[in-house]
Amino acid sequence: MNLSIVVPVYKGETLIEPLVAQINRSLPSFAKRYEVILVDDGSPDQSWPLIQSLTQKYKWVKGICLMRNYGQHNATLCGVRAARYEVTVTLDQDLQHPPEEIPLLFAKLEEGYDVVYGAPRKLPQGFWRNLMTATIKQILARVMGVPSVENISSFRAFHTHLRDAFVNFQSPSLIIDVLLSWGTTRFTSVQVNVGQAKRTNYDFRMLVRAALLILIGYSTTPLRLASWIGFAMTIFGLGVFIYVLTIYFTLGSLPGFPFLASIIALFSGAQLFALGIFGEYLARMFDRSMDRPTYVVHEVAGK
Repeated sequence: MNLSIVVPVYKGETLIEPLVAQINRSLPSFAKRYEVILVDDGSPDQSWPLIQSLTQKYKWVKGICLMRNYGQHNATLCGVRAARYEVTVTLDQDLQHPPEEIPLLFAKLEEGYDVVYGAPRKLPQGFWRNLMTATIKQILARVMGVPSVENISSFRAFHTHLRDAFVNFQSPSLIIDVLLSWGTTRFTSVQVNVGQAKRTNYDFRMLVRAALLILIGYSTTPLRLASWIGFAMTIFGLGVFIYVLTIYFTLGSLPGFPFLASIIALFSGAQLFALGIFGEYLARMFDRSMDRPTYVVHEVAGK
C-alpha cells in the first residue's frame, strides 16, 4: 500500500519531531511507498524551521508553509491536495494518533469503504469536553447524510481520488469531512488505541464555532427550525387570543399588563431568534461572496 500522511501543524515545535520519528519506525513495516506532508498553518513558533530540517533528514517528508493561520481543516485540505499516493491518512500533531494503528484503517478500506475513521476505544478528554465533542460529531454525521457514522475524528484514511469531488471548492470556511461526503457515502470507523494529547489548540469556544459552522455553513436545519418556531408561535398566539376572548365574555375583563408584557416579550424573543439565524446565513453568504482563498502557500520544502 502506498500512502500519504497529512499533518496540520500549529505551535508544534516540540511535537512534530517525535511524531515523525514514530512514523519512521512504523510505516516501513506495512507501506511500500509513503510520504509525510507537514502543513505549517502560520505557526508563531519555530515549527517551520524544524519542518525544513526534517525534510533534509527524511527524504519522504514534505513541508508546506502557509501565509498565515487559516485553520486546521484548511491546512488539512492543502495537504490533501498535495498528496501523491492513492491513500491519504490525516492525523493530529499532538501524538494522540499512533501511526502503528494505521493498518487497522487500511483493513477497513480493503473491505470496500472509501473513508475510515479511527475511533478511540477510550475517550481521552474530560466529561464535558467529551460530551461537547460527541454532540458535534452527531451533528456533523447528520449534516453529511451518514448518520450511522458517529465516530468522526481527525484520524482518518480515505482514497485520495475523493478530492476530485471538491477540486473547485474555494471558501475560507470548511469542514473536510463534509467535503469528503460530497464524493461518497461509504463511511465507517474502527476502534483504535489513542494516546493522551500532549497539548490541544481547541478550547470550548472553538468547539462552539465548529458546531455553528457545521450547522449554518452546510445545512438548512436552522432555517427550518426558525420556520417551526414561527409556526409554534402562531399557534400559541391563536391560543392566547382564544383565552383572552374567553376571559372577556365570561368575566367581563381582560388580562392585565404583566400578562400582555410577557406575551410581547415571548414573541419578540422568537422574532429576534429567527432574525439571528437569517443573519448568520447572510454573514456566510457575504463571507463567500468576497472570494477569499481557502489558503495561500508561502513556501514549500522537500520534494
